[in-house]
Amino acid sequence: MSDLPRDPAFDNTIALLREGYRFLPDRFRRLDSDVFRTRLMLQPVVCVQGEEAARLLYEGDRFTRKAALPPTTLMSLQDFGSVQRLDGDAHLWRKRMFLSLMSRARVRALGDGFEALWRARMEDWARRETVALFPEVTDLICRAVCDWAGAPLDEAEAQRRAREFGAMIDGAGAVGPRNWRGLMLRARTERWGRALIERVRTGAVAAPKGCPLQVIAFHRDQAGELLPAKIAAVELLNVLRPTVAVDRFIVYAALALHEHPGWRERLASAPDAVVLAFAQEVRRFYPFFPAVGGRAREAFEWRGRRFAKGAWFLLDVYGTNRDPRAWSQPEAFRPERFLEAEASAYNFTPQGAGDPASGHRCPGEPITLELMGRALRLLTREMTYEVPPQDLTVDLGRMPAGPASGFMLGRTRPCAPAERDPS
Repeated sequence: MSDLPRDPAFDNTIALLREGYRFLPDRFRRLDSDVFRTRLMLQPVVCVQGEEAARLLYEGDRFTRKAALPPTTLMSLQDFGSVQRLDGDAHLWRKRMFLSLMSRARVRALGDGFEALWRARMEDWARRETVALFPEVTDLICRAVCDWAGAPLDEAEAQRRAREFGAMIDGAGAVGPRNWRGLMLRARTERWGRALIERVRTGAVAAPKGCPLQVIAFHRDQAGELLPAKIAAVELLNVLRPTVAVDRFIVYAALALHEHPGWRERLASAPDAVVLAFAQEVRRFYPFFPAVGGRAREAFEWRGRRFAKGAWFLLDVYGTNRDPRAWSQPEAFRPERFLEAEASAYNFTPQGAGDPASGHRCPGEPITLELMGRALRLLTREMTYEVPPQDLTVDLGRMPAGPASGFMLGRTRPCAPAERDPS
């Protein structure tokens, strides 16, 4: 690796935390290369960007996700024993469990529940002068996904779980108090999940057949053994928490409607394909997860260079979604690009790359698109609102990012039936 371009800093951990999503793209531009080496947390790392790099990390089984994330991020988002830490046949076996939960009928059922909760909440929003959309959507998704998963929540539990899931996601990209809070609340959520698993297994709780709680509680590994209750609880959270994280995409979608009002008018009567294209462009354009890591399972060659077993690679997710080699006008918000087939499984990477059935790409993207589509239709067809003056800047130095104000709505009211678009 000695001939790779190198950032001159001895260690860039503080720079990464300070610069956030800009850290990797800025250095690729500065070094005029889509690969460079540096140190993070005093460890050597190869940073890569683009479609070819995404293929490298996601095609086949060359990389493991073990030791590929800082421990605090791992414990906030996945924890030890989760599917993302498995490799080979063990990973594929566990992944099939998750994919079994993503049938079209099941995903639609989650969307139905989310939409029903949103519609009911609009009456409350109409009585308030202003509404912060971000925490509202966090709460709505949390209630909807827990009910869908077979773990319905009472009012106190719903508020508690939404707070916990939100803290886990918010703390994953930080060090210090924000991360510590997320880890503390995750421990409480894991205890809740473990108790649920144990009660389902003993029959004290009746989980509907085929719901995530029932499927995960009774999933057997390749040796025919039930998962330990702690690991099963981790995997239950790996369904619930990423679904709650769709709150950011939905708030970004509302921001995009505000920043591009012509699209708000167009989506009010657009077919599903156009709504989907808009949702996909939101996922490409706005910052979500900044990077994904992997460690080489064996020594290998790439671009004429030899990399050792254990070599740490970091793929720039944010930059790959804006790579001018793959995207026309990458800094412009253009949903039409998803009607023009610019995207591939390796240049469009908001939740990983490749095939979710055979690799480490997130299996939950159908849920993401279902919830975003429902929210976009509700925002453009089922309610009216104003966007009062507020700070809508998105700080790329903060991971994960989002509009500073949480996206405030004013003068919100549901549309009367006669006002709704007939489509």
